[in-house]
Amino acid sequence: MSASEPGGSVAPAEFRAALGRFASGITIMSTLQDGVAHAMTANAFTSVSLDPPLVLVCVDKGVRMHAAVLDCGYWAVSVLSGAQQPIADRFARSGRDLYTQFDGIGTTAGPKTGCLTIDGALSWLECRTWATYDGGDHTIVVGEVLSLGTGAADDPGALIYYARHYRELPGD
Repeated sequence: MSASEPGGSVAPAEFRAALGRFASGITIMSTLQDGVAHAMTANAFTSVSLDPPLVLVCVDKGVRMHAAVLDCGYWAVSVLSGAQQPIADRFARSGRDLYTQFDGIGTTAGPKTGCLTIDGALSWLECRTWATYDGGDHTIVVGEVLSLGTGAADDPGALIYYARHYRELPGD
Protein backbone atom coordinates (compact mmCIF):
# COMPACT_ATOMS: atom_id res chain seq x y z
CA MET A 1 0.00 0.00 0.00
CA SER A 2 1.26 3.45 -0.84
CA ALA A 3 0.22 6.92 0.17
CA SER A 4 1.47 10.31 -0.88
CA GLU A 5 2.48 13.11 1.46
CA PRO A 6 -0.06 15.90 2.02
CA GLY A 7 0.35 18.33 -0.86
CA GLY A 8 2.64 15.86 -2.64
CA SER A 9 2.18 14.34 -6.04
CA VAL A 10 0.54 11.04 -6.83
CA ALA A 11 2.11 8.69 -9.35
CA PRO A 12 -0.18 8.12 -12.37
CA ALA A 13 0.14 4.33 -12.07
CA GLU A 14 -0.90 4.42 -8.41
CA PHE A 15 -3.78 6.77 -9.24
CA ARG A 16 -5.03 4.38 -11.95
CA ALA A 17 -4.67 1.38 -9.64
CA ALA A 18 -6.66 3.03 -6.86
CA LEU A 19 -9.45 4.26 -9.14
CA GLY A 20 -9.52 0.92 -10.95
CA ARG A 21 -11.18 -0.43 -7.83
CA PHE A 22 -14.21 1.78 -8.48
CA ALA A 23 -16.70 0.05 -10.76
CA SER A 24 -18.24 2.29 -13.39
CA GLY A 25 -20.80 1.89 -16.14
CA ILE A 26 -19.77 2.06 -19.78
CA THR A 27 -21.26 4.54 -22.22
CA ILE A 28 -20.81 5.67 -25.79
CA MET A 29 -20.83 9.44 -26.22
CA SER A 30 -21.56 10.76 -29.70
CA THR A 31 -21.76 14.17 -31.34
CA LEU A 32 -21.85 15.70 -34.81
CA GLN A 33 -19.26 17.98 -36.35
CA ASP A 34 -19.90 19.32 -39.85
CA GLY A 35 -22.43 16.53 -40.37
CA VAL A 36 -19.98 13.76 -39.42
CA ALA A 37 -20.70 11.55 -36.40
CA HIS A 38 -17.95 11.30 -33.78
CA ALA A 39 -18.00 8.89 -30.85
CA MET A 40 -15.99 7.59 -27.93
CA THR A 41 -16.31 5.11 -25.08
CA ALA A 42 -16.65 6.85 -21.73
CA ASN A 43 -16.83 5.55 -18.20
CA ALA A 44 -16.37 8.99 -16.60
CA PHE A 45 -20.09 9.75 -16.79
CA THR A 46 -22.52 10.58 -14.01
CA SER A 47 -25.70 12.40 -13.10
CA VAL A 48 -25.31 15.88 -11.63
CA SER A 49 -28.76 17.36 -10.97
CA LEU A 50 -32.43 16.45 -11.15
CA ASP A 51 -33.68 20.03 -11.53
CA PRO A 52 -32.59 20.90 -14.09
CA PRO A 53 -31.67 17.43 -15.36
CA LEU A 54 -27.89 17.52 -15.80
CA VAL A 55 -25.22 14.89 -16.47
CA LEU A 56 -21.50 15.12 -17.04
CA VAL A 57 -18.87 13.32 -19.05
CA CYS A 58 -15.11 13.84 -19.06
CA VAL A 59 -13.44 14.12 -22.47
CA ASP A 60 -9.68 13.79 -23.01
CA LYS A 61 -8.28 17.00 -24.50
CA GLY A 62 -6.00 14.95 -26.76
CA VAL A 63 -8.68 13.11 -28.77
CA ARG A 64 -10.59 14.33 -31.83
CA MET A 65 -13.87 13.96 -29.94
CA HIS A 66 -12.84 16.87 -27.73
CA ALA A 67 -12.99 19.52 -30.46
CA ALA A 68 -16.07 17.91 -32.00
CA VAL A 69 -18.19 18.00 -28.85
CA LEU A 70 -17.10 21.52 -27.94
CA ASP A 71 -17.82 22.76 -31.49
CA CYS A 72 -21.25 21.12 -31.74
CA GLY A 73 -22.64 21.86 -28.29
CA TYR A 74 -24.99 18.85 -28.49
CA TRP A 75 -24.26 15.22 -27.71
CA ALA A 76 -25.81 11.89 -26.84
CA VAL A 77 -24.88 9.16 -24.38
CA SER A 78 -25.86 5.50 -24.69
CA VAL A 79 -25.55 3.30 -21.57
CA LEU A 80 -24.31 -0.10 -22.78
CA SER A 81 -25.65 -3.52 -21.89
CA GLY A 82 -23.39 -6.42 -21.02
CA ALA A 83 -23.76 -7.80 -24.55
CA GLN A 84 -22.34 -4.61 -26.08
CA GLN A 85 -18.69 -4.99 -25.08
CA PRO A 86 -17.54 -5.18 -28.74
CA ILE A 87 -19.05 -1.72 -29.26
CA ALA A 88 -17.22 -0.38 -26.21
CA ASP A 89 -13.98 -1.90 -27.52
CA ARG A 90 -14.45 -0.33 -30.95
CA PHE A 91 -15.04 3.20 -29.70
CA ALA A 92 -12.24 2.96 -27.12
CA ARG A 93 -9.63 2.43 -29.86
CA SER A 94 -7.92 5.57 -31.10
CA GLY A 95 -7.10 6.04 -34.75
CA ARG A 96 -10.22 4.33 -36.14
CA ASP A 97 -11.58 5.67 -39.42
CA LEU A 98 -13.99 8.51 -38.71
CA TYR A 99 -16.23 7.76 -41.69
CA THR A 100 -16.67 4.01 -41.14
CA GLN A 101 -16.59 3.78 -37.33
CA PHE A 102 -20.34 3.14 -37.12
CA ASP A 103 -20.42 0.52 -39.90
CA GLY A 104 -22.26 -2.59 -38.72
CA ILE A 105 -23.57 -0.95 -35.55
CA GLY A 106 -27.28 -0.20 -35.24
CA THR A 107 -27.86 3.44 -34.40
CA THR A 108 -30.74 5.87 -34.20
CA ALA A 109 -30.50 9.62 -34.59
CA GLY A 110 -31.74 11.35 -31.46
CA PRO A 111 -35.04 13.18 -31.96
CA LYS A 112 -33.78 16.54 -30.59
CA THR A 113 -30.14 16.72 -31.69
CA GLY A 114 -29.62 14.13 -34.40
CA CYS A 115 -26.66 12.74 -32.43
CA LEU A 116 -26.47 8.96 -32.74
CA THR A 117 -27.61 6.61 -30.00
CA ILE A 118 -26.70 2.93 -29.93
CA ASP A 119 -29.56 0.53 -30.65
CA GLY A 120 -30.05 -1.99 -27.84
CA ALA A 121 -28.50 0.28 -25.20
CA LEU A 122 -29.98 0.12 -21.71
CA SER A 123 -30.81 3.83 -21.94
CA TRP A 124 -29.87 6.92 -23.90
CA LEU A 125 -29.84 10.67 -23.32
CA GLU A 126 -29.52 13.67 -25.62
CA CYS A 127 -27.85 16.72 -24.14
CA ARG A 128 -27.04 20.35 -24.81
CA THR A 129 -23.77 21.52 -23.30
CA TRP A 130 -24.63 23.48 -20.15
CA ALA A 131 -21.07 24.26 -18.99
CA THR A 132 -17.49 23.09 -19.40
CA TYR A 133 -14.74 23.04 -16.82
CA ASP A 134 -11.02 22.46 -17.02
CA GLY A 135 -10.17 19.07 -15.57
CA GLY A 136 -6.42 18.78 -16.12
CA ASP A 137 -5.88 16.68 -19.24
CA HIS A 138 -9.68 16.38 -19.66
CA THR A 139 -12.58 18.77 -20.04
CA ILE A 140 -15.58 18.18 -17.81
CA VAL A 141 -18.62 18.64 -20.05
CA VAL A 142 -21.90 19.17 -18.22
CA GLY A 143 -25.01 18.65 -20.31
CA GLU A 144 -28.66 19.52 -19.88
CA VAL A 145 -30.75 16.48 -20.79
CA LEU A 146 -33.13 17.33 -23.64
CA SER A 147 -34.61 13.88 -24.24
CA LEU A 148 -34.02 10.33 -23.06
CA GLY A 149 -35.26 6.80 -23.34
CA THR A 150 -34.79 3.31 -21.99
CA GLY A 151 -34.31 -0.01 -23.73
CA ALA A 152 -36.54 -3.06 -23.61
CA ALA A 153 -38.51 -3.85 -20.47
CA ASP A 154 -36.38 -6.92 -19.74
CA ASP A 155 -33.07 -5.98 -18.11
CA PRO A 156 -30.19 -7.77 -19.86
CA GLY A 157 -27.59 -6.47 -17.41
CA ALA A 158 -25.06 -3.67 -17.62
CA LEU A 159 -21.55 -3.47 -18.97
CA ILE A 160 -19.21 -2.19 -16.27
CA TYR A 161 -15.50 -1.55 -15.98
CA TYR A 162 -13.68 -2.79 -12.90
CA ALA A 163 -10.03 -3.61 -12.19
CA ARG A 164 -8.95 -2.86 -15.79
CA HIS A 165 -11.50 -5.26 -17.32
CA TYR A 166 -15.00 -5.11 -18.69
CA ARG A 167 -17.50 -7.18 -16.74
CA GLU A 168 -21.18 -7.84 -16.96
CA LEU A 169 -23.44 -6.89 -14.09
CA PRO A 170 -26.42 -9.30 -14.28
CA GLY A 171 -29.86 -7.80 -14.78
CA ASP A 172 -33.19 -8.86 -13.32
